[in-house]
Amino acid sequence: MAGFLDNFRWPECECIDWGERRNAVASIVAGVLFFTGWWIMIDAAVAYPTQEQMNHAFHTCGVFSTIAFFMINAVSNGQVRGDTYGEGCMGRTGARLWLFIGFMMMFGSLIASIWILFGGYVVPKKEVAPGLAVFFQNAFIFFSTLIYKFGRTEDLWG
Repeated sequence: MAGFLDNFRWPECECIDWGERRNAVASIVAGVLFFTGWWIMIDAAVAYPTQEQMNHAFHTCGVFSTIAFFMINAVSNGQVRGDTYGEGCMGRTGARLWLFIGFMMMFGSLIASIWILFGGYVVPKKEVAPGLAVFFQNAFIFFSTLIYKFGRTEDLWG
């Protein structure tokens, strides 16, 4: 099931050769999404500075998403497959466990941001803008993590 889109090909654009620019484009898109997520949250923190408008503990979802971003992207695909990583305290199993914990943190942060949106703002009928900021911050960091992890190819690394 993991490789069901391996043979799928987008229509080729003959005006631009994306082959050698894939890593750069994926890195830029992921960086813009990551920046946008934090920008939304910082803007919400400035617009809603009091504890009653936006609980300051809601920032922890974004912090854990950021930590998960670094955990997930610290492990290369070759290390997970066992091609390049044979040493260390746990080898391939350790790399897979690290990646699994990173994805659990990322999904947990995204689910917690949805709970904050609905449990803290929609159900009590408060202004939902701070809750939307928490959700969109985590959603943008989530998608930037996926693009940065799976949008790049290790064949182009120098």
